[in-house]
Amino acid sequence: MTKLSININKIATLRNSRGGNNPDLIKTALDIERFGGEGITVHPRPDERHIRYRDVYGLKKMIHTELNVEGNCIEEKFVAMVLASQPAQVTLVPDALGQITSNHGWDTMKHKDFLIKMISLFKSAGIRTSIFVDPVIEMVEGAAATGTDRIELYTEAFAKEYAAGNKEAAIKPYIAAAEKANQLGVGINAGHDLDLQNLQYFAQHIPGLLEVSIGHALICDALYLGLENTVQLYKRCLSGGAPYDYDKY
Repeated sequence: MTKLSININKIATLRNSRGGNNPDLIKTALDIERFGGEGITVHPRPDERHIRYRDVYGLKKMIHTELNVEGNCIEEKFVAMVLASQPAQVTLVPDALGQITSNHGWDTMKHKDFLIKMISLFKSAGIRTSIFVDPVIEMVEGAAATGTDRIELYTEAFAKEYAAGNKEAAIKPYIAAAEKANQLGVGINAGHDLDLQNLQYFAQHIPGLLEVSIGHALICDALYLGLENTVQLYKRCLSGGAPYDYDKY
């Protein structure tokens, strides 16, 4: 079954808004694992507005599941932190400085040589690698040529089309990208704007989906539904359960 890795950036944002350590980031991560989360994802940015670089070291020491660290490997500080902390997985995301959230995948053809270099560096350190890509066949092929272990399909476009009622059109390019990745022997992750409404449909239609990384929507749902219950609801979606009906409850 597809694993659920939970992005805790928003927990760090809340903590940072008042200083101190409330909520406790590491305790929250451990509770998420206890509630059934199968991985923890963080995406530190240069301004450290949510996850701080030192958080990554503390999480790696304390959590029991896989740590997935996302970020842009053009930042020397990010590369050094990943190599020193040794997460289970590093996901390379082409964010610009000051970017609010990720909004596109890598052009794996244009940046092929750079990505080959970075993938080799992380893999030689024993860290599983993943490249954030749009659901475009050429970008999947380019990613495979870098030697990456996995890709992470950027799912915002799917989420928008799904919400507009265009389910089949929304999922079509993702199925094609996943089939190509499977043919090329590249593992498949996915993330961005997946939620309790669209996750079950997405996971059901993507062949070989290994992991989803979900943060913003899950933490928003937890404000109303409770963190433990929310983790279980997302896992239910991944196991084929019906989407959560907000209107019913």
